[in-house]
Amino acid sequence: MPIIAALVAGSLTAIVSAVGIAWLLGASRATLVSIAPKSVTTPIAMGIAEKLGGLPSLTAVLVVSTGVIGAASAKYVLDALRITDHAVRGFAVGTAAHGIGTARAFQVSEEAGAFSGLAMGLNGLLTAVMFPLLARLFS
Repeated sequence: MPIIAALVAGSLTAIVSAVGIAWLLGASRATLVSIAPKSVTTPIAMGIAEKLGGLPSLTAVLVVSTGVIGAASAKYVLDALRITDHAVRGFAVGTAAHGIGTARAFQVSEEAGAFSGLAMGLNGLLTAVMFPLLARLFS
């Protein structure tokens, strides 16, 4: 249950925060749809964006940017939050920073990398199912 709760919380936070900020800044619907799946791996994110009327190329840029920023900043954010457990750190990085974050997590430890990979896969699945449903609710 804690893994499912963390996954849902992380996935929803990634979508709602990005879309909310872009919406407040006046982004178009196509841009909002392109930003929403930024925390999943590129092929899944591009597929979601394309299917819902977004711009797959913009989504690809946002996904890669999210991964690089997440991989570079995760250590500092998790240290500031005093999270030391490698499984928890890995799961957080995999949920937020997908493949690039997972590669970085494996450099820290095998346990962090394994949990990051698990989170990356589960987040891709959850986002691919959940976001289209959320998009229909708000359309």
